[in-house]
Amino acid sequence: MTNVLLPVFYMPPISWFSVFLNPENEIIFEQFESFPKQTYRSRANIYGANGKLSLIIPVNHNGKKEFKDIEISYREDWRSLHWKSIKTAYQSSPYFEYYEDKFKKIFDLEEKFLLDFNLKVLEIIQQILKTEKAQSLNVEYIKNPESINFREKFSAKLPSEFQMEEYYQTFSDKLGFLEDLSILDLICNKGPESLTYIKNIKQSY
Repeated sequence: MTNVLLPVFYMPPISWFSVFLNPENEIIFEQFESFPKQTYRSRANIYGANGKLSLIIPVNHNGKKEFKDIEISYREDWRSLHWKSIKTAYQSSPYFEYYEDKFKKIFDLEEKFLLDFNLKVLEIIQQILKTEKAQSLNVEYIKNPESINFREKFSAKLPSEFQMEEYYQTFSDKLGFLEDLSILDLICNKGPESLTYIKNIKQSY
């Protein structure tokens, strides 16, 4: 088994799941890093009618720096907004209706901390994928860990470093294929084939 240090994301991109679900990887989640802004820790990309759409969780700016201490802001009703955006984006996809009730559970959650919220979301997604991958949280921040370090590997701004096959997406006839969106995009379009697709992703490490 290979120890892999993974960041904890909100409705993670497909590439993240290819690392997380790799049976050869022992997964350790990073909770002590300084919270980096504008990353998948607090955002997920879906395919909207006008192309890539980022769903962003607002956080409280209370001086706390470690990821485990970052609190979600509920001053605005972002959960309703995210859920509405997802329904609009995927209601005509092949499998949305099948998984809709499970997806909805994500937006009924009300966790204080972003880390806890993301972990609960992962539980729901694992239920949908019918996977039970174990993971643990790290106990301290190590700048140069012995584990394979994926903390900076997934960029919300740059093209994916992972190679993945194109699949049909709801708006791809109009706007083309968008790779490495949130796992929700894959599940809504590929349904039960999602796991096979994830296993076939070529990883660049």
